[in-house]
Amino acid sequence: MTSQFRATIAAMPEPTDQNSSTPSGLAGLRVCSFESRRGDDMRSLIERQGGIATVVPSMREIPLDQNPAAFAFADELFAGRIDVVVLLTGVGTRALAEVVESKFGRGQFLEALQRCVIIVRGPKPAAVLREWRVRMDHLVPEPNTWRDLLAVLDTHVPMSGKVIAVQEYGKPSDELYAALHERGADVLPVPVYRWALPENTQPLEDAIRTTVAGQFDVLMFTSAQQLHNVLNVAQSLDLREAWLNAARRCVVASIGPTASETIAEAGLPVDLQPEHPKMGHLVLAAASDAQMIRERKRQT
Repeated sequence: MTSQFRATIAAMPEPTDQNSSTPSGLAGLRVCSFESRRGDDMRSLIERQGGIATVVPSMREIPLDQNPAAFAFADELFAGRIDVVVLLTGVGTRALAEVVESKFGRGQFLEALQRCVIIVRGPKPAAVLREWRVRMDHLVPEPNTWRDLLAVLDTHVPMSGKVIAVQEYGKPSDELYAALHERGADVLPVPVYRWALPENTQPLEDAIRTTVAGQFDVLMFTSAQQLHNVLNVAQSLDLREAWLNAARRCVVASIGPTASETIAEAGLPVDLQPEHPKMGHLVLAAASDAQMIRERKRQT
């Protein structure tokens, strides 16, 4: 447990208002989260607010050990043929460096990187660059969607005729790439890792069946890929439509706009979205409003 997470836990209020006819916080609510990497942290956050937590991993990261795209990126970078580098995630930034360093030196990579305009999406890749003592030219503000990234580029970086390398974070950002092409840029996608289903999908299958049985009150998503994987597994069980119908009766909580777009595209309501796309804020938003939303859905 990180010191930042301990501080988040300590700052979270305990459920109170015991005299109210409506339970406070998440008290008594059956909450299913599909968080994978920080499942224990998510469970602690939910239980802190009185929720009955079910946390089931929905995905895992698969490093691309044989990564010709990363080496092609390195060749172009060292040759000076890349103008802009966009770093989307902290994990992906580190993984990209590890792949490149398996063939070239760390110093050579960082020196070449700093000859480009460096765009960083959010605090995690920014922290990696600070650790490496590499400058960043522009930081994409919250909520860190591809539209926010595009706005930064539109404001600060002439794109026509430029080569823009984008460190991908699991799957291509097709909307971003299309917008960059429209502005006359050449896009070099750099996939570093991809998302796969957990090696053991039984807990996820059980959670899908439990949702269909109406035994969850709140469903929490901390990434768009989580929903993709849930739907894929539900499809394999011939339960996709049944799961979607049951999910609509739950309170659907999304960590931020990127996940919310995917949720809405699947035909689900986004009942809750925190102001800041962080797990602690997501649980606090649910603790504030989930009871009321659940009651309203029950009455309709």
